[in-house]
Amino acid sequence: MHVKDAMHVNVTCVAPTTLVPEIAKKMQAFDIGAVPVEEENRLVGMITDRDITCRAVANGLDLSTVTARDIMTPEVTYCREDEDIEDAAHIMEEREIRRLPVLNEDDRVVGMVSLGDLTHATSQELSGEVIKAVTAHHKGD
Repeated sequence: MHVKDAMHVNVTCVAPTTLVPEIAKKMQAFDIGAVPVEEENRLVGMITDRDITCRAVANGLDLSTVTARDIMTPEVTYCREDEDIEDAAHIMEEREIRRLPVLNEDDRVVGMVSLGDLTHATSQELSGEVIKAVTAHHKGD
């Protein structure tokens, strides 16, 4: 199975200049925890609900002025829509990430693969391995 057969489509993206409250409202409205950041239709970062909490709120930043660029993760791991879903699963396992943006051949964001998508698209054994790897660093929490 290819990534494009398992991914979520119609991904909500934001510009680097988007203010954090607007991003949080999008996350709430679409019930999502991560938003790709695009500039000129190119993936330049990723912002998660954890980024908002740990990099903005916990540091006492003025949320009315903080933008996606201020708190996003600029080095984004991604996969391609025509890759095998098992390859995407291994990327998530190795990098210990829960969500993976999906790019097409033109380097445009066309989807997102989550842990939940993997549980439906891969073997129970593989999805279990990925979940175990991604959550391993939370054992002591």
